[in-house]
Amino acid sequence: MQIINNMAAFWNSFDSEISGCDCLGDSHLRQAPGDSIASVPYISVTMAAKKENSDDEVDEKVKKYLRGEAANLEGVKDKKLKGQLAVREDLYGKSAKTAAKIEKWLLPSEGGYLEAEGIEKTWRIKQESIAREVDILSSRNQYDIVLPELGPYTLDFTSNGRYMAAAGRKGHLAIVDMKTLNLIKEIQVRETVRDVAYLHNELFFAAAQKKYPYIYNREGTELHCLKEHGPVLRLQFLKNHFLLASINKFGQLRYQDVTMGEMIGNFRTGLGRTDVMQVNPFNGVVALGHSSGTVTMWKPTSSVPLVKMLCHPGPVSSLAFHPNGHLMATSGRENKIKIWDLRKFEVIQTLPCHAKTLNFSQKGLLAAGTGSFIQILADFSGSQNYSSYMTHSMAKGYQVGKVLFRPYEDILGIGHSMGWSSILIPGSGEPNFDSWVANPFETSKQRREKEVHSLLDKLPPETIMLDPTKVGTVRVPQKKEKPTKKDVEAEMEAAIETAKDTEFKKKTKGRNKPSKRAKKRREMIDKAKRPFLEQQTQEHETSRKKQKTNPETEMPKSLQRFVRQKAT
Repeated sequence: MQIINNMAAFWNSFDSEISGCDCLGDSHLRQAPGDSIASVPYISVTMAAKKENSDDEVDEKVKKYLRGEAANLEGVKDKKLKGQLAVREDLYGKSAKTAAKIEKWLLPSEGGYLEAEGIEKTWRIKQESIAREVDILSSRNQYDIVLPELGPYTLDFTSNGRYMAAAGRKGHLAIVDMKTLNLIKEIQVRETVRDVAYLHNELFFAAAQKKYPYIYNREGTELHCLKEHGPVLRLQFLKNHFLLASINKFGQLRYQDVTMGEMIGNFRTGLGRTDVMQVNPFNGVVALGHSSGTVTMWKPTSSVPLVKMLCHPGPVSSLAFHPNGHLMATSGRENKIKIWDLRKFEVIQTLPCHAKTLNFSQKGLLAAGTGSFIQILADFSGSQNYSSYMTHSMAKGYQVGKVLFRPYEDILGIGHSMGWSSILIPGSGEPNFDSWVANPFETSKQRREKEVHSLLDKLPPETIMLDPTKVGTVRVPQKKEKPTKKDVEAEMEAAIETAKDTEFKKKTKGRNKPSKRAKKRREMIDKAKRPFLEQQTQEHETSRKKQKTNPETEMPKSLQRFVRQKAT
């Protein structure tokens, strides 16, 4: 077994880059009084060699970002086209080189992973073996919190992975700092808690309790009671839109804006009670798994599902989305896990195992938990073919309720019937974090600045759609739709009302009689109705022409195949 150490690789590469930096070129090398003349060429040769090694590393990274081989411009006769292609190829080369330099300097850390030697298998490696090989700080992340009287537990992490909220079914709520492993606050709400979800930062979180969901602050103070949601089973927060989505025991899906408190959407799914709910991080679409085996996808501006797909012959027990938003994993009661490609809505892989809970990591690892057994599936080849990577068995009697990867760390959080646990999964977390997106070490001032910027960049609910890349593009002109019968009748009624409300000029004596005015008004009403009646007559005649007598339509369906065909 070989575990690649992220920090060691980082410092080794950093030392090599600093030593290979050309900030001290040959022009800066001067012989000091008393120095040996032979030492100067040696230093020059050494730095030149390290510079060549650095250039070779950049060239290797450039190959990853190039778009295939360059175009052969020798056979192009058009000078203008040849010049345009040459400029374009030069631009591609510069962009690939810039991306390689960014990866070299700004993304210094590489993701770790388990590597087996010989006939050894990675899924046979136990947590005890990993704990003996990693550093002290990493080994602290292996622990079990046993609270059998208050379980089962569910978990949620902040977007930067710094804080964790744990909720026990018997009313226990706790907030933990995962860097120092210190308990920040714990409260007892003295009623059932079904789910917990952080809002935009660690200062606020929502808990789905027995009758209503509540919003608490970091100190455990109750801020809001969301009575309109009812008895909620699952909660999800859309951080880019500041929407809190919930599904209650009556199958009602609700969206509420947490900035203004406005209820954005309230829909009945019509497919019964469900506690399987997940948000696609790519487009903000909420997916629900139902007992009929279907998965429906919703947005807050539509009362009908965007997609309704049959995934399993029995009830859907869990679902999860890949961070890129193009893959979805679902598990059913028939002991099968299916990997779906959401760009084509078709199955790309079926795995013979059951899962009560599923979760994707930032690097694409899939965790599946059922009973007291957890399995980690990986696709290191990039071919979307998942296979077993690691396994972990909990203590006998522990029933896994939720598995959740911690962002920017190689850690898997497990909520089970006896408390919660944490295990090490090498290669699951993103090693390089962007401090503008999620900073695990942010200060209170940075948090306030980020909160203001995120509120200014808040997206409206209308931007939630299956393909968010269409936002900002020109809409394709569509064929004019034929108006319905109700639309035609409403338009005709409006024209008649306009004709009735017409005021006539007062004319001389004898020309302003009531009978003449009534006659004039009837003529105006008939004139307003005439185009609609003509259109109806025309449509009726065209439909009669289409319904000409046809021997195939007159005969029974079973005898239509014996009708003599006309010679062409």
